[in-house]
Amino acid sequence: MKDLSRRIISKINKISRPVKIMHVCGSHEHTIMQHGIRSLLPEEVEVVAGPGCPVCCVPAREIDECVELARQGVTITTFGDMLRVPGSYGSLADAKAEGADVRIVYGVNNAVEIAKNLDREVVFMAAGFETTAPTTASAILSDPPENFSVLSCHRLIPPALKFLIESGEVNLDGLIEPGHVSTIIGTRPYIPFSRDYGIPQVIAGFNPIDVLLAVYMILRQIENGNAKVENEYRRVVREEGNLKAQEVMREVFYVTSREWRGFPEVPDSVYEIKEEFSNFNARERFDIELGDVIECPTGCICGAVLRGVARPEDCSLFRSECTPTNPVGACMVSREGTCNIAYRYSSF
Repeated sequence: MKDLSRRIISKINKISRPVKIMHVCGSHEHTIMQHGIRSLLPEEVEVVAGPGCPVCCVPAREIDECVELARQGVTITTFGDMLRVPGSYGSLADAKAEGADVRIVYGVNNAVEIAKNLDREVVFMAAGFETTAPTTASAILSDPPENFSVLSCHRLIPPALKFLIESGEVNLDGLIEPGHVSTIIGTRPYIPFSRDYGIPQVIAGFNPIDVLLAVYMILRQIENGNAKVENEYRRVVREEGNLKAQEVMREVFYVTSREWRGFPEVPDSVYEIKEEFSNFNARERFDIELGDVIECPTGCICGAVLRGVARPEDCSLFRSECTPTNPVGACMVSREGTCNIAYRYSSF
């Protein structure tokens, strides 16, 4: 493994040039930081983290929706990372401390089972990218109990990438695409970014060799004057993706526009539940009234980190007021969050 790494790094050095490469996956950032990959690359090869953490990308408004439901007496079920993500005036963990019924589940099926055994309303806060959206859709199609509903916070990666590219804020020379998302959507949704914007792309796996190969493959495309989508993760990702998963998502969801944390409204970037399944849509089922939305706490630069224009170390709160045990911003909460990862590994 070490010999192979050295060979790839040697090849990278031979064709190195000033480039900025973005990845959009918390697992990729974890691999990069844990194994010190940035320190192995030439200084002019910059690899930045984009909006790759599905927990971090959920905006304050959607946290507020769940907190409001919890305070109305609805049982909220969601993944453990979501409990401490800050909303405008508190988190789900705060609501739980006040006595609300907020429960951690490992998946939507656990939430359905809880609903079967309770006499009150149960809402599953469905966060995640295209990777987890098929399981939410499948649960809705499987005739869940009448007291079960979903607050969909599912987001789509390609529209966010298009927004970042067209904003010109990051000036990207290449993209490392996420392996998990790509197992569902395949390689085709990325083609317009190479065709229309001339950006080389590589879909990559999650071990250090995968990431190093992805960097080399992008540099090789630039060296050869190419811009296309290459699939380094062929052992898992197919061109067409997972057709069954895509089918259930199309059946249950429609695509609409909504803000992300740190982003304004991103066109066609979120999944919402179709009208024919409105009985299972918490936004249709309940009267959710929100006050003013406060996107980021004072001093937090989570939004800039998610857009790839800042690193955690640029934040004045990082490691002082903001830590994994006391997260101020969403990027410090999840183990896939860029700030959380930097806290754990940047000292090395």
